[in-house]
Amino acid sequence: MMKPDYKNWMPKGMVLTTVLVTVVCLVLFMIFGLSGITAGVQKTVLSVIFLILTVLGACVSIWMTLMYRAFSYNGRRQMSKQIIEGIADCVILPDGAKGLDVGCGSGALTIACAKRNPGTDFVGIDRWGREYASFNKPLCEMNAKSEGVSNVSFQKGDATHLDFPDESFDAVVSNYVYHNIPTDDRQAVLLETLRVLKKGGTFALHDIFSKSKYGDMQAFVQKLKTMGYDEVQLIDTTNGRFMMKREAAWMALSGSALLTGRK
Repeated sequence: MMKPDYKNWMPKGMVLTTVLVTVVCLVLFMIFGLSGITAGVQKTVLSVIFLILTVLGACVSIWMTLMYRAFSYNGRRQMSKQIIEGIADCVILPDGAKGLDVGCGSGALTIACAKRNPGTDFVGIDRWGREYASFNKPLCEMNAKSEGVSNVSFQKGDATHLDFPDESFDAVVSNYVYHNIPTDDRQAVLLETLRVLKKGGTFALHDIFSKSKYGDMQAFVQKLKTMGYDEVQLIDTTNGRFMMKREAAWMALSGSALLTGRK
């Protein structure tokens, strides 16, 4: 039986490339620093440069490897799976409803929501950029087939300008997408997602909602309430819900929270 392949949020190619660059820097350090090819000031300068690059590369390689292991769907920690299932648990829809996953990647969250709501239709959109070259529409479709889920579809899309009319969906979900978008106003991107949510619809958006990336999110929560949204909450997910604070710290995920509510 074919198994789904949700890949890894820390791309393997990125990890291997970093390791390779570190090895190259180490070799160059040995060539210029320990051999007699160069001498004097030139030898000292090159030795210091490549030693620093080797140490930095080694630290980054170790960090990325640990991230890869933590996010692996097949590993012991399986943080990705825990997060995906935790978000999907927030979405309970009646038959005939429609849901949208913004930035679906390998389709994991779209499929998880569709499995929990078999009488609905879920759409996953993504730009599938070069930085995550192994994520694509055929992979999403293969994963859905592997999971035996047919109430999903996938298409290319832009989170900053969704190609859907206002109030098109009964639920909108997303996971670790918006902080990657190069913009000075990520709150505006959140509002673009909420634009396509129907009145009475549910939203569950998980991201790194730090002040440096989003500004004052508590003020944004109040803004949504004044706009008529109900049950709006910004739930810290680093307090054991999805991860521990120490994990969030070393994984650069501090500020992770779940923005939930109803329109």
